[in-house]
Order: sequence, then C-alpha cells, then structure tokens
Amino acid sequence: MTTQQYITNITNRYKLGNATEHTFRGDLQQLIESLMPNISATNEPKRQSCGAPDYILTQKEIPIGFIEAKDIGDKDLDGAKKTGNKEQFDRYKASLNNLIFTDYLNFHLYRDGQFVMKIAIAELTDNGIKPLPENYSSFERFIKDFCTHIGQTIKSSKQLAEMMANKARMLAEIIEKALISDEVNYENSTLKDQMTAFKQILIHDITPKGFADVYAQTIAYGMFAARLHDPTLETFSRQEAAELIPKSNPFLRKLFGYIAGPDLDDRIKWIVDSLVDIFLACNVEEILKSYGKQFSSTSGGGREGADPIIHFYETFLSEYDPALRKARGVWYTPAPVVNFIVRAVDDILKTEFDLPQGLADNSKTKIKVDVQGKKVEQEVHRVQILDPATGTGTFLAETIKHIHKKFQGQQGIWSNYVEKHLLPRLNGFELLMASYAMAHLQLDLLLTETGYKPTVTSSGVEKNQRLRVYLTNSLEEASSEKPNLFMSQWLTDEAAQADIIKRDTPIMCVIGNPPYAVSALNKSEWITKPN
Repeated sequence: MTTQQYITNITNRYKLGNATEHTFRGDLQQLIESLMPNISATNEPKRQSCGAPDYILTQKEIPIGFIEAKDIGDKDLDGAKKTGNKEQFDRYKASLNNLIFTDYLNFHLYRDGQFVMKIAIAELTDNGIKPLPENYSSFERFIKDFCTHIGQTIKSSKQLAEMMANKARMLAEIIEKALISDEVNYENSTLKDQMTAFKQILIHDITPKGFADVYAQTIAYGMFAARLHDPTLETFSRQEAAELIPKSNPFLRKLFGYIAGPDLDDRIKWIVDSLVDIFLACNVEEILKSYGKQFSSTSGGGREGADPIIHFYETFLSEYDPALRKARGVWYTPAPVVNFIVRAVDDILKTEFDLPQGLADNSKTKIKVDVQGKKVEQEVHRVQILDPATGTGTFLAETIKHIHKKFQGQQGIWSNYVEKHLLPRLNGFELLMASYAMAHLQLDLLLTETGYKPTVTSSGVEKNQRLRVYLTNSLEEASSEKPNLFMSQWLTDEAAQADIIKRDTPIMCVIGNPPYAVSALNKSEWITKPN
C-alpha cells in the first residue's frame, strides 16, 4: 500500500459517516508494514505496563516503537488539555521512549517523553479529507526513521528474562541437533570438540541436550554481563561483548573470543546475533535497578546490593526450563538465611578459634605443597573460605558485604585489603556455566560498589586479579587429563586452578547451600563408589 492509497482508503471510509477510530486501524497497519516490510505492526497488542497503546511495532520480536491512534480530527493530539487525552498521553510519554500519537492524518513523534516533530499527510476540512501529497515523501522518511530508531524499548525485567529464555531455548535446540547430526565434518564447527572436552574435564555423563543447555545459557548470560558493563548503549555486537567481559573471568573471555570470531558455527551465528538485538533494545543496568526497587519495596528493604542479579537469574531459569533448575538443585537461599550463616561463621571464628577479626582475619600460616614432586613450604592466609556449590555467588557476596562493614571510615585501605587479603582467600566452585558467569558478574559488581579499585600499573593498565570462582565439579577428584580438543585448554586451566584449592589449600570455612534434592544429578563415580 502506498501513502496515496492509504489516504484514498481513509477518505472513502470517512465518507460513510459512521467511522470511529477503530475503523482505520487496519489501513494504518497495512501502510506501515508496506513502507517497512521487516516491521510487524501489531494492532491492539497485549497490555504494556503503562497501559495499552493501539499498535506495537516489532522487528525480530523486539519492540521498536508504539503508536496511539485517536479519531480523525481529534483536537488534543499533544495531550495538552487537562481533560481528554492528557492523563493517558502523559503515562505513555513517561513509559515508552519511541512513540507516535496520531489521528490517522497527523502524526506527532515523541522520544524519551520529549516532542520531536509532527507531520500531516492530509487535513480535515468542511468538505472532508484533503490530501497533502507534497508531504508524502517526508512522511515516508518520518516512518522509516521511527522504525529504525535504536532505543531501550525493553524496560521490564520479566520481558527481558522471557526474551532471553526464548532465544536461549532456540539456541539450545539448534546446538543439540548439530551435536547429534551426521554432519561430523561440518565446516567450521567445533561444537562436538567443545562438548567432548566439557565431558572429559567437567561433567562426564553430560548428554548433547545437557551440553546444549549449559552452553546456550552461558552465551545468553555472557551477553547479559557484557551489556551490563557497556558504557555506550547505542552500539552492541558479539565483538563488543567479547571486549566487555571482565578480565577477572578469563574462561568467559576466552569463550566469547570464539563467539565473536569468524569461526563461530554458522548454524548458531544468526541466533547469537538476534540475542545482540535484544540487548541493543534495553538498558540492563536500569532494568536491574528497577528490579531491585521492586524487591526492596515488597520486602521492607531487607534485600540490598547485587541481589537483583540472583532474582533475575531465577526468573530466567524458570522461563527457560523449571525442570532443569530442579534437576541440578538450583535454588535461591533467602537473604536472611545467608546473612545468619555468614554472621554465625564470623562469630565462631572469634569465639572458638581465637580470631578477633573473624572472617576479616588476614593472618597467615605455612603449609607444604607438592611442586614437581618436591614438598615446598608456602605461606597462605589462615582463614580460607570456600563455597563448594557457589551458584550465583550469594554466600561469597554476603561475606564481602559483612567484611566491608568493618572498614567503615577506612575506605582508603579497602582496595589494598581486597587485593592482598580478601581475593586470595575467597574461593568458589560451580558446575553450571550460567551460574558461574553470574557469580563472577555479581562479585565483580559488588566489589565495584564497595569502592574497590584494582591497582594501576606504571603503564596505566588496571591489574585485574581473577576472582577465585572456578568452573569445576566439587564432587570430582583433581584430574590430570588434558584432551587436545577445542575449549579443552580453557577448561583445563580452570580445573588446574580448582585442583590447587582441592588438594593444597587449607580451607577453614566451608559455607553455602549445596544442591539438596535427593534426585539431583551432579553424581560421579568418585562420590558414589563405596569406600
């Protein structure tokens, strides 16, 4: 449909004398989709949080703009009057950042609540509708600009979780089919090698479906973590995501180096790029802030800090596959319980172990470790802390918060303490890659919120110390296997670092909430075999 055909249709319907604003909705929908074939203009979409605009325009399922239509000749398209449209228009302007108000002839554009421009393609006269063909070309450019605006149109945490879960499920299905297909020698594919390495080093009984699940979730949450660290919301890509993954998580950075590179399997590249589109349409930091306020208002302010990350992960996992969450024993531990356990451990260290600083103790002890077959004496911190099923890092985060309270009024020495006496003794093991990614994200953000700043080298580069949270199976013995497969070296490096803790580190405090379901997976021969 052309703009001229649209005006002709509108004019003919208006002449009937019984038209309402609903009469012309199909014509406007058809015009927009004709001018922008890659855009879907849904009439009367599901209610938005702010109400129900008449049209939602989407591209690849991503909302890009909204249109509210009134009857032809409506005199209050700006919502300036105290009656009529004002309350509704004000609500829409505050909630929708790419918005048009129209009476089917006049179109008023608002962005981020501010008026941008208006254009008319016809006017209502005493003799009926008078076309304004001189404005048709400008109007078509106006619509194209409206439909290509890059804005943060995803503002609901639930909507983001649902869209991430939908893409992750689709990605998992594609990966699973690729792994079990007969295309063993599929060009540029390393998926089979990656699964084999994962199976040999991490989870020996993992199936193609299981690997596809953890892989898809990790990509989705890696993107989430990268976008959260993104200072430029106008742009985002696989390549940018790889650069934005914190250096404190070397495994995830290596994985995203592959995701961003030219060797990414063609069968999954398009769906990864569609995940990019989702994150282009949202401000993750603002969504998490809003999500945190929701929990604060409903719990009397009892939840604070980086907790929204945990709850958002639960929402995502529930949308992705509730059964998988149960199978792996993934459950959120209520904040008061976590807080009590951490305080109790701190108290026991003070009263039973004669350590006045409790969890904040920075004293050291000497141990003997095996180095190339020789016993070598090393000095390590006495109060080593381990969460063997760290999940999204809830207990380690609470430990950091608890210790940080002791440094009130001493912020100047906090960064040095974190670098020399906290990070070297804060340890975590996690089996699921998505949870592992979120644990790193939460701890990294929390340390930043406390004011921690890494040491800057003489060349001006931040000395980013990796967080001692490792992708490993706590119920597996230290392994010397090093399969020569894609991804194997990354996993081997993680396992080697975790093995040092398993074998040599004198853990004093084991805290956390391990998977408790009797039917939980996470079983291995080492843990199930008779003594």
